[in-house]
Amino acid sequence: MNFPRSAGVLLHPTSLPSDYCIGELGSEAYNFIDHLVKSGIRLWQILPLGPTGYGNSPYAALSTFAGNPFLISLEKLNTDGYLSNKDLATYPGSNPEEVDYNLVTSWKVPLLEKAAENFLGTASAKVKKDFDYFCSENSEWLNDFTLFVVIKEHYDSKAEKEKVQDSRWNYYWDRKIILKQKKSEAEWTQKYKDKIEIKKVLQYFFFTQWDNLKKYANSKGISIIGDIPIYVAACSSDLWSHKKMFYLDKNGHQTVVAGVPPDYFSSTGQLWGNPIYNWKEHEADGFSWWISRIQGMLKMVDIVRIDHFIGLEAYWEVPADAPTAETGKWVKAPGRKMFETLKEKLGNLPIIAEDLGVLTKDVEALRDDFEFPGMKILQFAFTFDNNGNQDSKNMFLPFTYSSNTVVYTGTHDNDTTRGWYNSISIREKDLVRRYFARSDNDIVWDLIREALSSVSNYAIIPMQDILDLDTESRMNTPSTLEDSNWSWRMGKNDMEKLVSSRLHEMIKLYGR
Repeated sequence: MNFPRSAGVLLHPTSLPSDYCIGELGSEAYNFIDHLVKSGIRLWQILPLGPTGYGNSPYAALSTFAGNPFLISLEKLNTDGYLSNKDLATYPGSNPEEVDYNLVTSWKVPLLEKAAENFLGTASAKVKKDFDYFCSENSEWLNDFTLFVVIKEHYDSKAEKEKVQDSRWNYYWDRKIILKQKKSEAEWTQKYKDKIEIKKVLQYFFFTQWDNLKKYANSKGISIIGDIPIYVAACSSDLWSHKKMFYLDKNGHQTVVAGVPPDYFSSTGQLWGNPIYNWKEHEADGFSWWISRIQGMLKMVDIVRIDHFIGLEAYWEVPADAPTAETGKWVKAPGRKMFETLKEKLGNLPIIAEDLGVLTKDVEALRDDFEFPGMKILQFAFTFDNNGNQDSKNMFLPFTYSSNTVVYTGTHDNDTTRGWYNSISIREKDLVRRYFARSDNDIVWDLIREALSSVSNYAIIPMQDILDLDTESRMNTPSTLEDSNWSWRMGKNDMEKLVSSRLHEMIKLYGR
């Protein structure tokens, strides 16, 4: 698929300014789009939009199809008449430069549920009809997701009261509902029908607000790049609802889990713990689950980035009881068959391949045969070989790029470019300076310029780099559960820095 030469900004909606404890899909989101237009930027890249669970990671969502209620705009619910000014006046305040997830849970979620109750009682017949249509159109995932979340909340509360040591849903719940037995499922659905309806309204709120925002962005010439993790979370309605599509035993427990093998960065590898797909079942079913997943994403965004694309060619499979990832093995995946099926059913696939990691010839062939652009990270470019010389074969050096790539200064998993440069060695700093033939008094903008001037069709800059922020503003530190992860937010005054003469001039100068 053709990706026209463009520039973009990486910013998750949680990082938008707002009057409350988290970024929302309200006026500041529309304001952000307006500022993108003024700066000449045509791409807005976000992280996964699913409802987050433990650790608040967008990459460990409770559903691959649902939206995150945390993002629902209270401002818009107030305008629509489902919340009063008095409701919003109860906001206790928090640091506007970070997401306060504790306050989201304790203050915002109860307000969202109150708004949903008000909606069910006061919405017009026309709006109720639209809600009923939404529920019908999304019943394939909505019914299971809302029931799963209600059951999860029940058992989470019970586990907290009883101080349960292992509260994993597929170990702690009643076995009948773990296995989704029809009688048990019907009993739970009947008993908690009111709570389930509230959850459905929250999904309606989210998708209504998101759809309106996307339409506005598209009307202004802005395309949205979304993101899906290759794997679903172990704690997800996806696993609960589609057990035969994963490797599970008769009790619903995982027999194998995902990870990556030992490497330079970790002598024991990484044990991710995600469920492994039973690809034979997916193939036998004509990849219908994946078709629904990609189709659903393409309703929400214009372009899809597939995280850990490499795992669709081959993946590292680890026994579920293994203490580390060392005892895993490589297993082939039917990525080629899947993409052929997807292309047949959906047409051209506007997909970006996150191809970072062990890039084999087979992975390159899978990516290139379907013309998916891969990723280039400038922070990875400046390294030395085993002899201590500059590694001129480093595939992240700009002179190695092809046009069908997406270049980033860094991603959500990297330090900010300012923080990265401050942390590298003296030799590496010298290499960076010599490469750009400049001093380092403006090093962040030197990398931004390099990205924008490169031959890559897409150049994406994290908002933190545009603001030249240091390490304390990074979005995520992988393999950690730090409180700061996923919590960075930009300030309202930072919007104007998007339209700085330097950024706008560079975009024009380099034909983006």
